[in-house]
Amino acid sequence: MKTRSVLIAMVIGIALVFFAAGIYAATKVEDVIKIQDKKCEYTKGIVEFTHKKHSEEYAKKSTDLFKDNCGTCHHDDKGKPLASLAAGQEVKRCIECHDKCGEAPKGKDAPKLTDKEKLAYVAEAFHANCRDCHKDFNKANNTKDAPTTCTKCHPKSE
Repeated sequence: MKTRSVLIAMVIGIALVFFAAGIYAATKVEDVIKIQDKKCEYTKGIVEFTHKKHSEEYAKKSTDLFKDNCGTCHHDDKGKPLASLAAGQEVKRCIECHDKCGEAPKGKDAPKLTDKEKLAYVAEAFHANCRDCHKDFNKANNTKDAPTTCTKCHPKSE
């Protein structure tokens, strides 16, 4: 009877280890995220976003800009920050809502679009979110560390 109890305890223990590892794997956020989607073609180099650096290092440097925690970058369909979002929780990819590839049409012959219509273009959404935050970060920290020009985020295409 004692051997059976030990065996059951070992099986349960091993199962818990695998269960815990599965939870850890599911909650781990990739550190470097390539900002791209298979359905889109790109004319500029693919941005490689460092999630950990932004969510930890920069957030500590400029707490006022990161007051919504994960919601600083992640928002709902109405643009409201997902402030209760925690690292590792599942979130929609930007392209799921900002579902038009590239930038909004520009130039004198381009249609006049509302801000909401422009944000349907994934590049416009990223530029509004990322570049504008970089500008705010630089201003708040009296620096030019956060890139605000195309070539600083988009590496040269090969």
